[in-house]
Parts: sequence; structure tokens; C-alpha cells
Amino acid sequence: MTENYTRATPMELESYQRFEPVESIESLQSDATYAYIQPIEARELAQPDANITVAAAVVEMLEQLGIECAFGVAGGAMATLWGSLSNSLMKVLNFRHEGGAAFAAVEAYFATNRPTIVFTTAGPGITNAITGLFAARGEGAKVIFLSACTSAPQRGKWAIQETTAYTLPSEGIFTSGALFNYATTVECAAQLPQIFKRIALGLAQPGGFVAHLSIPTAVQTSLVEQELPRLDLEGDRSIPSKETIAKCVSKLTEGNFAIWVGFGARGAAEEIRTLAERTGAAVMCSPRAKGIFPEDHPQFIGVTGLGGHSSVMTYMQTQMPLRILVLGTRLGEPTSFWSQSMVPRGGFIHVDIDPQVPGVAYPHAETLPIQSDIEVFVQELLTQMPQVEQTNTLPHPEIEAISPGTDNLVRPEVLMSAIQKVIVEGTDAVVMAESGNSFTWSTNLLRFNQAGRYRVSTGVGAMGHTVTGVVGAAIARQGIAVAIVGDGAMLMNNEISTAVKYQVPAIWIVLNDARYNMCFQGMKLLGLTGADALIPETDFVTVARGMGADGVRVTTESDLTAALEKAIAHNSPFVIDVLIDPSRPAPSKGRNQGLAALGVKATGTPKQVSFPLV
Repeated sequence: MTENYTRATPMELESYQRFEPVESIESLQSDATYAYIQPIEARELAQPDANITVAAAVVEMLEQLGIECAFGVAGGAMATLWGSLSNSLMKVLNFRHEGGAAFAAVEAYFATNRPTIVFTTAGPGITNAITGLFAARGEGAKVIFLSACTSAPQRGKWAIQETTAYTLPSEGIFTSGALFNYATTVECAAQLPQIFKRIALGLAQPGGFVAHLSIPTAVQTSLVEQELPRLDLEGDRSIPSKETIAKCVSKLTEGNFAIWVGFGARGAAEEIRTLAERTGAAVMCSPRAKGIFPEDHPQFIGVTGLGGHSSVMTYMQTQMPLRILVLGTRLGEPTSFWSQSMVPRGGFIHVDIDPQVPGVAYPHAETLPIQSDIEVFVQELLTQMPQVEQTNTLPHPEIEAISPGTDNLVRPEVLMSAIQKVIVEGTDAVVMAESGNSFTWSTNLLRFNQAGRYRVSTGVGAMGHTVTGVVGAAIARQGIAVAIVGDGAMLMNNEISTAVKYQVPAIWIVLNDARYNMCFQGMKLLGLTGADALIPETDFVTVARGMGADGVRVTTESDLTAALEKAIAHNSPFVIDVLIDPSRPAPSKGRNQGLAALGVKATGTPKQVSFPLV
């Protein structure tokens, strides 16, 4: 062998294959233990003079846009595109289900604030991924979806997994609309420059951006003859006019005001705290915005909406502010329940990057709408906002005392207390909660003091989002990510096997009660009988070990701390299977008070309302 080559074990080959085709590796001398390959630094990574394929050009331009991770499931129709991705500088993560890959891509984006890729083959690859991509759009992620579709000569001839207008609706899947901010089919290489200018522009703007590029199988291998554009992500964050800021200051200084913080304000945590402390304003937040304003701050009055705190309603009923400054939240159902009790006397000043948001949730309330990036707006507001002395004593979220335990099933509130101590306070892990009662327990009882450490989905709220998204978050942040999930979600869609393949430190804490308990408790509260929300009890530790991970089953409260500490120290995929008491009602004070204001009662003959409003 020459000095230009080095030895690598078979386990190391996968990362090298991302830079050099498998055929060239296999052509070198090897023995049973080692293959001989060129070191990365000895290779020419620049494109050769020869024309490159459309697939390679697409990947090159996505690299220019700063994308580092791609999540997906391959197939024959996208083999060339998959090969180009696999031989790029990106981390290419091969998942077990396209939906799981899409959820992972969403959470990888939020863990790093860098756009991500989802890749799938044609037909069912696309349809399987749609729910995760729907969540990406709803959550405000930046995700590029790469798929294959049937080549023009084969369309309408019943090709394998035919993906054309004959088999799938084009509107909304292959065109821009409610699902994708931008979508197109790449029919020839000449389209690439304008396609990628559009994508670069979309990624550069504040807020989310979800795009779909579908590339026919034959087009993937066609050659690009023209020069590709150089791309950047320099965006324009327009500054509100001085007149607009002056108008806001005038309204906010007419009387007491509160600040309602949403997930869209996550980049303005420092500025919001400065504004609150300068003005004495009470601060509340949506479930997704937990931690943007410290939850132990004396001016924090609680979380609104689903899983929220009764202290918010106490504040609105006893210290109604003149106005509320709404920052980066749509005030949708999970955040407000559209309760009229949340409408202040002087209305809202509603700031959002999306001009279609302000004034929609409460159309009859007086609203001053402002389109702006939240960080830019608050920075400008601080240049004119005067110092105000705080005069009121504000209510705060209360955590009820926990009575002594027994040797029976684990109470969810005790589990949350242990998670708070061991994980929230003892590590820097990202914690995410699945939809259902996992959401309400976690949102109500856990406390965070910094942005980016808590993740829930309130838009789509798909089961399976967190059980798979936790893998994407752990991979992207290269650190521990923890998912608090129900047994129903864990059975629906998990990627334990994927976590084992890449040895990522993902932890699943399963609230195992052998039922879809939000539905079970909700139907009981409504007085409805006969609906079946039970599922067979599953041993998730056995499942995890069958996939190559480890875990521990917890049946008593005294074992919780040790189990959590073991999972943290394990630093690889780990499942904590907690047998919880299904009779404990999920936290509902805040939402019940909000519903009471709307005339909804849960006693006698209850008004028929849909979950999770029960």
C-alpha cells in the first residue's frame, strides 16, 4: 500500500463512504478486518470539470444553504439522490419510517436553528411523510423535503409506486399551498438556478419555511450544463417605523399592561425580560413558549391554555390589565381556548412576523396589528419605553403539595417532580412532551428558565411526534434529549432502532397506563360510556432491549430518581417504562376556569365539546 491510504475498520467505513463511492473502496486491498481508503484530507472534494448530475447539484446547493442533517427512508426511485446525499458532507440518517424521519427533522431544526432535509422515495414514501411535514409547517420549522416521482415516459403506465396526477392529487403535494410554502417538480436541470434562489429566499426570512422538491427518477441522473448560482441566507428583518413604535409606547403607558409570550418570540428572550423589568408588566406564555421568560421570575404569572395555570385566570379576574402586548403567538385554541376572559379592556397590541395572524383569534377585540420580527420589535420598543415602577403583587403558578406515596402505581405528579430535579435542574437536556396527558402533566408541572429546553406541538399535535422527534433533537444537538410520552404514542411510531444504529443519547420516559388516558378521562368527564380507549399493557423495556437499547421498568415512586439517573449516565438510547396511576386526573384548573367563562360545564349534562377541551 502507498502512504496515500490508511486503514479503517468496517464500522468506520460508513462515514468514509459519504465521501467516496463504495465501488472504489471495495476495489482497494482489504482483509477480513480492515479496508484501505484515502484519508479525507487527501481527497479532492471540489467538483471535477465534468458536468455533474441534477442529484449532485441539488445536494451541493443545499450544502451551500447551511444544511447539515438529512433524515429519511430510501427507495429505488430516489437511488441517485440518496447516493448523492450519502456521499456529501451532510449527516445522512436513515430512519425506519418516513413520518418518524420528518418529525426528527423538525426537532433537529429547533435544536440547532439550522434547516434540515427530509428525503423519501416515491408513492408511499411521500404520503408517509406528510403528517410530519404538516407538523413542520404548523410548528414553524425550516425543512426541505426531497422526494422522487415517476419519470415522464412512464407516467400513466402503472409504474412501480407510480407518483403522478393519475395516482396522487397534485394540488397541495406538488404545488405551493397550505402544506408547503414552496413546491415544484424538477423536470430539467435548467430549472435549478431559479428553484434554489426561491429556496434561499424562503430560508432567509424569519419564521418557518417548508419546501418540496420532487425529482423524477430519470431527471436525477441527467447532467447539469450551466453554472450553478452561489447562494446565501442573508435575510431582511424590516424595522417598524418610529411612528409605529411611538404609537405602541403611547398605548402601553396609558395603564397597566401584560405581556403574552409565544413561541415566535424565542429569539427575543433577553429583550423581553428587559422590557418586563423596566415596566413591571406581568408575563404569561403559551405552552410552546415555556422558558423564554424564566418561570421562577417574580413577574411570571403562568402558562395559558392547555395544561396551563389557574394563576393566569386569577390575574385576569383580579388585576385585569388595560392592554396585552402579544408577542409571537397565534392565540390559537391550545394557547387561549379563545376565552373572552383573556381580552383586556383596551384590547391587544399583537406583533407577529406573519401578517395573517394578528386579530384573527379574537376578531371582535380591539387590536393594533404589527408585522415584525419579535426581537427587532422589542429592541426598537426599548429605545422609547420609559421606566415604570411595579405596584401590584402578582399571582404565581402554584405546585400542590404531594402527599406521601404508597407501594402501588406511580402518580404522574411525583414522576414530574423527579424529572424536574434530575433532568431539568440536573442537566442541559432538551425535554419534549408528547400530545395527550403527557403534554398536560409536563406543561403544568415542569418549570424552565431558558428558551429552547422545552418542546411541545400545539398545532398539529400528532401522536408519534415526540417519540421520533427526540432522536432528531439528540442527533442535532449532540447531547441528551428526553421524550415524555404515553404508551399509545410509543406503540404508534418510535425510532428506538434508529437511535441504536447511531448511538444517540435519546431517553424515552413512558407513562404506561394501558390506555389513551386523555380520551378515557375526557369521555368519563363528559358522562359518555361505551367508547373503548384501553390498550393491552406493553413491556417497553423488553421492546427496547429487543432493538438493542436498554431500559428499566419503574413500578414504585421510590425507584424514580435512580431510574432517571441511570438513564442520564447511560449516554445511549434508554427507555424508562413507568407504570403510572391512570386514575389521577390530568391538570385542568386553568382550562376549566377558561371553559367556565365560556359557559361550559363538566357536571350534570355536559355540553358536547371535542378533546382536549374537556
